[in-house]
Amino acid sequence: MARSLVDLLTLHASRQPDRTAYRYLVTGDCDGEIQDISYARLAERSRAIAAWLQERGLAGSRVMLLYPPGIEFICGYLGCLSAGVVAVPGLPPHGRSQNHRALLRMKRLIADADAQVILGGREVIAALATMAEQLPELAGITCVATEDIPDEAAGSWREPDLTADSVAFLQYTSGSTSAPRGVMVTHGNLMDNERVITERMGHTPDVIEEYGHELFVSWLPVYHDMGLIGPVLNAAYLGVTATLFSPLHFLQRPERWLTAISRYRPHTSGGPNFAYELCLKHITPELLDTLDLSRWKVAFNGAEPVRAATLRRFTDTFSPAGFRREALYPCYGLAEATLIVTGSSVHAPPTLATTATAPDGSATAPEARSVDAAAVGSGRPGPGITLVIADPERQEELPHGEVGEIWVSGASVAKGYWRNALATRHTFRAGLAGHEGPFLRTGDLGFLRDGELFVTGRLKDLMVIEGRNHYPQDLELSAEMSHWALRPGCTAAFSVDVAGEGEQPVVVAETAPEAVGESEKIIDLIRGAIGEAHGLPVRDVVLVHPGTIPKTSSGKIQRRATRAAYVDGTLSLVGGPETS
Repeated sequence: MARSLVDLLTLHASRQPDRTAYRYLVTGDCDGEIQDISYARLAERSRAIAAWLQERGLAGSRVMLLYPPGIEFICGYLGCLSAGVVAVPGLPPHGRSQNHRALLRMKRLIADADAQVILGGREVIAALATMAEQLPELAGITCVATEDIPDEAAGSWREPDLTADSVAFLQYTSGSTSAPRGVMVTHGNLMDNERVITERMGHTPDVIEEYGHELFVSWLPVYHDMGLIGPVLNAAYLGVTATLFSPLHFLQRPERWLTAISRYRPHTSGGPNFAYELCLKHITPELLDTLDLSRWKVAFNGAEPVRAATLRRFTDTFSPAGFRREALYPCYGLAEATLIVTGSSVHAPPTLATTATAPDGSATAPEARSVDAAAVGSGRPGPGITLVIADPERQEELPHGEVGEIWVSGASVAKGYWRNALATRHTFRAGLAGHEGPFLRTGDLGFLRDGELFVTGRLKDLMVIEGRNHYPQDLELSAEMSHWALRPGCTAAFSVDVAGEGEQPVVVAETAPEAVGESEKIIDLIRGAIGEAHGLPVRDVVLVHPGTIPKTSSGKIQRRATRAAYVDGTLSLVGGPETS
């Protein structure tokens, strides 16, 4: 029985050496340059990199991976696993506007992980050689372009001594509410979560055969858990083919995603809610006529709030191309649980709900004025995963229908935070009366209805105004639905302490450039929509330029960073100068 992905890679390379493991669309286009790698070649390159690491006595050490999107990252990642080395996926600095943020994150990761070596592509390694001034942390760290490691090195590879408890990699959290932390994901965690993904998404042997092993299309960043644990590693787990391309190429032309799905006809493909919105924004009748989405069975949607309106509009728009509502697959997961915790039912449409009740009896999700405002279910826990809704203060399980913190236990729950015993004890070692523990405290809020999870927000983002709980996602959705120019998934709601009045809500929203003359009208509509839906007077509504609200690397709104910019007066206001 396979104990790790290393064992499975060996198995696939032996049984199906010529099968394509990964296909990479270099330009993002199906008719452009394409790179691919077979399972035999993937095993050879991974072992060559692993042998290089083993020869330097690096087993157990942390090795940072800094690659542009592409197949070489996968070889480097699997090379680390094959050497018993702890991989640390990172994002290399790119582009002037991103450089400061990427450099800051890299500094933190290098220092926190205590990385001994950096593996990367040739261009990245060459760029790092010029960054001694900006990155003094590189002093003493060996930087290697893995393309320069010869194939012949694979001959000296030795199978690593791995156990289920051996740390495979550090998945640094995206930091939506705090500084990034390194989640210690073990080989056992990986194998269990791949098992759950396989079961929840219906990746059965019959389905794999029916789809000719063409299971995935993905543009998701591979340094982030959704893109890595999902399409990349589930492909390696099952021995199937995944078609990949760059997130940047998707953002430049979202239709590339749909074209690739139409061309390669995979079973599974997905992304955060904003990806579906981008497709809706850029679709044309001419493109729609060329698409065939009828074979797309699992259109997963997670990592940020799933909007009922998005699901409806996507189905309505793409049903002429064969897309079925039953393919929509809301799901929930987090790095601390390796990835997936709950997933919808394959072949069943998403579940919608209108109300939930807090432990104090107050309504926490207002009665939906339309189906578009309903809460969307994220499915049921995978096999072997226990999920409960708990009162985080009393550490007691709450009845079905009541909102509380989502707690999770099972073999997919990670080992803890790297070199942070205090945070590990608080987050990963919670006890719950009547249940075997320990439990992972997710920091997310939600409720269960008929066994299905509905996620309502983040515990730290919860706003308590005049004694009532309000979730920023609810206010943001009401705001975004009030006017066409408000960009979906680009609104931040938070509260500020006003002297003599207590906490008061503020809404910051990105607006389309062509609506600049309607600012006053938009502000009035936002105030009216939130007042009507939530019974709340909004202290302030601020309209900002597109792309200026802070987000994490996975696209989640950073409400606390937005609040800090609001308080500091550094937001890029519509009507004011744009920030670069």
